[in-house]
Amino acid sequence: MNYKDEWRLLAISDNLDDVEHRPLTEEFLFYQAVATGDVEAVRKNCEQERFVSEDGVGTLSRNPITNLKYHFVITTAMITRMCGQNGMELEQAFRLSDFYIQKLDDLHTAQEVQNLHEEMVIDYTERMRREIQKDVISKHVSDCKDYIYCHVKERITVEQLASEFGISTSYLSRLFKKEVGVSVSTYVKNKKIEVAKDLLKFSDYSMIEIANHLSFSSQSHFIQQFKEVVGITPKKYRDMHHNVKWNEKIWSEGDKANSSSEAM
Repeated sequence: MNYKDEWRLLAISDNLDDVEHRPLTEEFLFYQAVATGDVEAVRKNCEQERFVSEDGVGTLSRNPITNLKYHFVITTAMITRMCGQNGMELEQAFRLSDFYIQKLDDLHTAQEVQNLHEEMVIDYTERMRREIQKDVISKHVSDCKDYIYCHVKERITVEQLASEFGISTSYLSRLFKKEVGVSVSTYVKNKKIEVAKDLLKFSDYSMIEIANHLSFSSQSHFIQQFKEVVGITPKKYRDMHHNVKWNEKIWSEGDKANSSSEAM
């Protein structure tokens, strides 16, 4: 029996069953809640354990854990698309998706998958809430923010961004400050410090390695910039927050070697 015939037989059998999938409206209301930053509605959905409920959920695998993982991947893909359409930086949306889907490999129970699902949907929703609370920005500024996110390890200047998107430096400087509230250089600095904070919390990279990775001109420059933004030194920040270990490097060793020669 080929796949087409097998499907026809299965379709006939399904027509005899009383099992129905959830209404599409219910699913899209959930996705819409995530994409519009409705944290309360998403938390309520999680509390109702709709993700693990067998009521109306299609069977994608005979193995219940694998079936749950497949639904996790589908949910993540839908959320990624809708959040991207609603203003989240596309590269950020896709990287978040990759991060959470890769975490599935380490999970072996339904409870673990459910916990990861809740963490994932809340993460996306909270990010969207913050995004929506910002003022509406122009395409030029949106493109610049996306570029900065993708190239945060590199040295980035307003002149470079203006050239990248074919607009004048003075126009971009005024537009960015007006719509974002800070200058391009301040925004870039803040984004680099956000990454540095994660590295200090979740990795064992030294101060000089972090400075090189993020293209600061020197370790002392990195420390000075970090303290200016955060209010404490990187060492003190690490001492306060370094309580999680990662088993994998954030950047490859090759990238690590190459970035050491860059300067901010």
